[in-house]
Amino acid sequence: QVQVVESGGGLVQAGGSLNLSCTTRGLSRTDTAMAWFRQAPGKDRELVSCVSWSPDSAYYADFVKGRFTITRDNTQNTLYLQMNSLKPEDTAMYYCAANPVPGTVGAVIRGTCYYGMDYWGTGTQVTVSS
Repeated sequence: QVQVVESGGGLVQAGGSLNLSCTTRGLSRTDTAMAWFRQAPGKDRELVSCVSWSPDSAYYADFVKGRFTITRDNTQNTLYLQMNSLKPEDTAMYYCAANPVPGTVGAVIRGTCYYGMDYWGTGTQVTVSS
């Protein structure tokens, strides 16, 4: 069973920063696509960012561009999300997800790198006060 565990959420004032971490166990590969999603109360789950096997290839939702940065450590299958200039509307449960097969740079370019996320964590709560 693949395990995905998020951490780093918390309470922060508007304009502040948080760094989320996602560790995985049981993945058979270290080059899979991975992603961060979020879901606020009463709203649908939405993609925040996703990456291919390459740490230089990343896709960002428009609402976080310029504020959030996704990175990964392939040697440890660890994913990070550095969140700066946080806004109250960023308040949500943030989830980490992983694909069981290799990711591609092409999928990032096409904006489809969130496909096939079979493994999910249970989330870490981010709350931004106004």
